[in-house]
Amino acid sequence: MVLDADSVNCEAEEAVEPDTQACSRGSFTVMAASIDSLLEEISGVEDPIEELQGLKTALLSIPVSALRDSVGGRRLGVIFSLLNSDHREQVQLCVDILERILMALSPEHLVQNYRVELQAGLNHPNENVKILALTQIGRMVEHPDAVTEILHNPDIVRSLIHCIEEENIAVAKQAIHSLSKLSHSKTGLDKLFHSDLLRVVKEVMATSDVVRYRIYELVVEISSVSPISLGYCANSSLISQLLCELTGDDVLIRATAIEMVTSLAHSQHGRQYLAKQGIMDKISNMIRGADTDPLSSLYLPGLVKFFGNLAIADSPQQVCETYPVFQNKVFEMALDPDPAMIGVALDTLGLLGTTVEGKQVLQKTGEKFKAVLLRMSQLAGSGATELRVRSLDAISQLLTLEPEQQTEDLLALTESWFRLLSNQPIDMVRNISTQPFPELHCGALGIFTAIACQPWGQKLMISNPGFMEFILDRTMGQTKEAKDAKFELVGSLVSSSTAAAILGSQYYLRLKTYLREGPYYVSAVALVSTEGAD
Repeated sequence: MVLDADSVNCEAEEAVEPDTQACSRGSFTVMAASIDSLLEEISGVEDPIEELQGLKTALLSIPVSALRDSVGGRRLGVIFSLLNSDHREQVQLCVDILERILMALSPEHLVQNYRVELQAGLNHPNENVKILALTQIGRMVEHPDAVTEILHNPDIVRSLIHCIEEENIAVAKQAIHSLSKLSHSKTGLDKLFHSDLLRVVKEVMATSDVVRYRIYELVVEISSVSPISLGYCANSSLISQLLCELTGDDVLIRATAIEMVTSLAHSQHGRQYLAKQGIMDKISNMIRGADTDPLSSLYLPGLVKFFGNLAIADSPQQVCETYPVFQNKVFEMALDPDPAMIGVALDTLGLLGTTVEGKQVLQKTGEKFKAVLLRMSQLAGSGATELRVRSLDAISQLLTLEPEQQTEDLLALTESWFRLLSNQPIDMVRNISTQPFPELHCGALGIFTAIACQPWGQKLMISNPGFMEFILDRTMGQTKEAKDAKFELVGSLVSSSTAAAILGSQYYLRLKTYLREGPYYVSAVALVSTEGAD
């Protein structure tokens, strides 16, 4: 092979592609040898901080993809042993080193070679060591072969359960995640619910209210996987215990229980189970009785959220007709002076409005919903920024219609709602969009995006003087979120089959150009002006 003057070989810092790869392999081999020598040095040093720092630096110089070959066959017992120290810097260096190496190794390799060390890490007093062990065990439980080894070692599962009672929430969450993954098989379910480990779960559960609800979180996660998983959890009595918390004396515990039950209702088999247990009726009665409870504001939002999620998962019409107290309470909360009540009502109305059936249910209430819609308009125009944003988002959800949903009746419905917002609704929403708050700007553009693909919305836009120029003006809203929101609005217009005819070819072509140029396009004139200013 002839090399030109600009080419270099490995020794003379000249390179062609094959030689570069050979050099890399050679350098990794040398580095692996230096890692070997560093490990040997560390094992014979009384105060190994300097050597550990050297090893950490060496490991960081090798790509993770190459680490498997460099250190995969080497025993790391010396590093694990150095974790047993009160010296925080030493422990942290060991954690950093192990984190780097272990992530390069396969879950099978870990479970075969470092299972005992990682189990010890679960009981270590240092939180970072616990998280290191939990992270690696989390990888193992997601591997079909490695998880079998874990399930054959109940001591590891027992240690995972005890991690749920740790004060550090990150440790508890990772333990919950791993235990949930373990329960994705019948073997895992049997191990957790048909052995002494269930007794361990209940003992840990008795530690405190906080830990009890972490166990409920685990149970709900497991129950959501399948009807079989739910059956195991139900037979353990843990779900019935959770359901009893709904009507407990402590309102804060009651509020947390409602959140858990709402999560359980996300799956169809979960909803069916709750219905059989009469939970829907119980929650409906709780809403009804909230009027006479001075502390109901602490748990009422959760009750309403439960039925809101239930309505979307099943049928808005069926839920609202079966439990009319829910819909009435949402309207009542929307007119309430308490911001916490208003916020939940706005979110729930927006949620209902995402479906055609939900829109029709709200329309059937007549004047009641009109009063609520007027209130939403007032909130969008003034008040606390958070409520304004939530109002704008809810209105955009109520007004949104997909192309296949645009029947004559539904188009008439959304147009009538939009016109109820103000005498000049286009101007009202546009004024909100020009205020110096990015979240309000994007929320207002969201409403325009909702009506942009509907013929009546396009007619209102083109008849409003200067509105199309406002849409095409790239100087309005300079944040990434604002540019993305404007781009979505333009895309909604261009995608409509009626836009070209209603807006006219001139505006339609300019909108298509805007779309083609992308959300962050800057014209040459603008660039020259900016450079001149600099």
